[in-house]
Amino acid sequence: MFAKDIGIDLGTANVLIYVKGKGIVINEPSVVAIDRHSNKVLAVGEEARQMLGRTPGNIIAIRPMKDGAIADFDVTEAMLRHFINKLNVKGFFSKPRILICCPANITSVEQKAIRQAAEKSGGKKIYLEEEPKVAAIGAGMDIFQPSGNMVIDIGGGTTDVAVLSMGDIVTSQSINAAGDAFDNDITQYIKREYKLLIGERTAENIKFNIGTVFPGGRKEQMDIRGRDIMTGLPRTITVHSDEIGKVLKESIYMIVHAAKSVLEKTPPELSADIIDRGIFLTGGGALLHGIDHLLAEELKVPVFISDNPLKCVVIGTGVLLDSMDKLSSKYL
Repeated sequence: MFAKDIGIDLGTANVLIYVKGKGIVINEPSVVAIDRHSNKVLAVGEEARQMLGRTPGNIIAIRPMKDGAIADFDVTEAMLRHFINKLNVKGFFSKPRILICCPANITSVEQKAIRQAAEKSGGKKIYLEEEPKVAAIGAGMDIFQPSGNMVIDIGGGTTDVAVLSMGDIVTSQSINAAGDAFDNDITQYIKREYKLLIGERTAENIKFNIGTVFPGGRKEQMDIRGRDIMTGLPRTITVHSDEIGKVLKESIYMIVHAAKSVLEKTPPELSADIIDRGIFLTGGGALLHGIDHLLAEELKVPVFISDNPLKCVVIGTGVLLDSMDKLSSKYL
């Protein structure tokens, strides 16, 4: 009869949706395939992702989110509407309340765009929460106590670093060095070093299958196929873990510097708590081989990968939906 509350992790790489009373019901890529002549949506999510780099001229596969913000408003709205309709959570008498997560430092204009997209896709009351805060809750950290907790949420478009206490962010920084930047670093390296063009899916496979950011942490190799720049013909090459580690170094150290900057601004009492509790890594980037060891070595603080890093944010939305009184969001 009545609409169910839903929580959305509107990520650059993936959209995850939590329905109160049901749990996580959608986990699909943030990709929409559109017919460029009619502007008709042909596919959304995994089906659209399969089309990336493989579509004929009249079909384009778009990722409407960039760096944690909306890059294409109409396509984002169409994507959200598709997922919400698929859930069938609207009641006869009401629309669902929607809690959406966004990066810590996005502008008020970007926040307004996310709210409007959620409203147009069928939401009644829209709550916005900051991703690192919700990720920390989803990772099992009790951020509502007067003690310091630190989280590094490495997503697709942004990395959010935050220290939390008393249910809110004390100090934070958001940077664009994240999963997409890692993939781009690999793509550009293969193009420059081997004169070979590869797609973003191939770059992502390289990153997770043989990539490492801790020197000597992995000794593996992988055959990859692409298009030779000189001849225009398909070609196969072999890449190794150590070269991928060097390629990712610059982007990884941007995350290290952001973490150091946040720690430098943290009050001494909270810093002492962080030394005791450690730093938790969330987001897909937490799965990058050796990143916990590298950060622990650079920051001189224990670093832990959360149990389910890809789902921490959406799990956190579920916790918040169950205790709406703790929501300190700005809502309409």
